[in-house]
Amino acid sequence: MYNYMDYEIAWQNFELEINQADQDINLAKAALYFSQAEYPYLDVEAYLNKLEQIAYNIAPKLPSPRYPLKVIQVINNYLYQELGFRGNNENYYDPRNSFLNQVIDHRLGIPISLAVVYLDIAQRLNFPMVGIGMPGHFIIRPDFQDAEIFVDVFNQGEILFPQDCEAKLQQIYLQPVKLQPQFLNPVSKRQIILRMLTNLKQIYLHQRDFDRAIAIINGMLLLYPDNPNELRDRGLLYYELNRWEESCQDLENYLAILPNAEDAPMIKMLLNKIKS
Repeated sequence: MYNYMDYEIAWQNFELEINQADQDINLAKAALYFSQAEYPYLDVEAYLNKLEQIAYNIAPKLPSPRYPLKVIQVINNYLYQELGFRGNNENYYDPRNSFLNQVIDHRLGIPISLAVVYLDIAQRLNFPMVGIGMPGHFIIRPDFQDAEIFVDVFNQGEILFPQDCEAKLQQIYLQPVKLQPQFLNPVSKRQIILRMLTNLKQIYLHQRDFDRAIAIINGMLLLYPDNPNELRDRGLLYYELNRWEESCQDLENYLAILPNAEDAPMIKMLLNKIKS
């Protein structure tokens, strides 16, 4: 019997999870809480148990000693070969690719959501890994000093070395790209959640589903409350929905933070129109 989770409570739980020291945030739990706002019958503990069961099944297969490449190969084999997790090349912009319950159920996702699954399982196996927000693509690597092996979770756990990362960038941008050291810097858990929400926001804007886009921006503002661009974007969406008072408040807050923004004249014109 599933329990219906109130929309507001789901976001409150999300806020509680993310308002901790970054290392204490449970990435999977945070992702499941914002998924619960969309899927109110989602049982967060049940999905965390599914991840625990995957880790439990992998643990006896791990090599001794735990050489990183061997550990990654064992995790890869179980996730991609036995369970059939894969990147959704066919429908990359389906919003379900960003909701962790859907990714776990259908074993289908995009780089960032598959990374959250992999990072959670690796953590449970006492093999901590970190996310790498490479331009145009998200990968992960073991969390130890000078680790120069990376895992492309979207492509069946393909193991990459720095030169492979540079080649991947060139594939993405269809031109020569010099790999900069900062491209391979780890990102925080908050940044990973923000990137998941940003993907959803862009999808909903493209679909002109403004109510859902606003809900996602609300989540982004829980992470970074004074992000001026998100305040502006939410204000513009409120304007589209004829929610004048809320639009006015967000746009005025945007100008208070960035009075000399490039688009400030346009925003001022919009505010005058609302108030006239």
